[in-house]
Amino acid sequence: MSHSTSTDQRVALVTGASRGIGKAIAHRLARDGRHVVLMARSADSLAAFEADLKTEGLSACHVASDVGDPKKLAADVEAIINEHGRLDIIVNNAGVTRDNLTMRMTDEDFEDVLRINLTSAFVTARTACRAMMKHRFGRIVNIGSTSGVVGNAGQANYAAAKAGLIGLTRSLARELGGKGVTANVIAPGFIETDMTANLPEEVRKGVMAMMSLRRFGTPDDIAAAVSYVSSDDAGFLTGQVICVDGGMTMS
Repeated sequence: MSHSTSTDQRVALVTGASRGIGKAIAHRLARDGRHVVLMARSADSLAAFEADLKTEGLSACHVASDVGDPKKLAADVEAIINEHGRLDIIVNNAGVTRDNLTMRMTDEDFEDVLRINLTSAFVTARTACRAMMKHRFGRIVNIGSTSGVVGNAGQANYAAAKAGLIGLTRSLARELGGKGVTANVIAPGFIETDMTANLPEEVRKGVMAMMSLRRFGTPDDIAAAVSYVSSDDAGFLTGQVICVDGGMTMS
């Protein structure tokens, strides 16, 4: 993990940064002038992405880590703080789905999704909050889902994890606000990614009919929202769930 941060450059950690929404978020934050620490399981993907960012003259490094392993994740976040002397922005984006009807869902599929989608966000926030409070600045951005706001059949585990993120985020907002640290949830709706590419056409049409904007979102739509809530301009915004969903839930 090499870096070239200036003393006043904000350091941002993005988990699940090797593809899809996480990659778009990391790219946007780097373009915003942050030094971005890319985190995912695949070191090769991260190294290639880091090289691409540096080719653009942007500031980045990478750490291969499995957010599903709480001890390793905590150690890796600690190492990031020690190396850079700070960690200003965390974007907890890494996640998995193990969809099934509740009556058929295994304990393992329920627990895995909670550990990877929810516990990981708790671990990164717990590890980084002291450094954020010390600098009297912090932005904790948890990538939720409209499933966590309204529920979704076949996603009891995923919806529970994403709903849990909302409670975690609002608790962090209450605990850390006095030290200049904000915590918010960005809840994407249907976004054009690998995860939604295989939806049958009739399902896509049904989903689109529920959206005011009549289109799926893009990873860049989510990245733009994260860019704002993680910025200095968003200092009075905390404890909020922002649904970036084309008007699907209207919450």
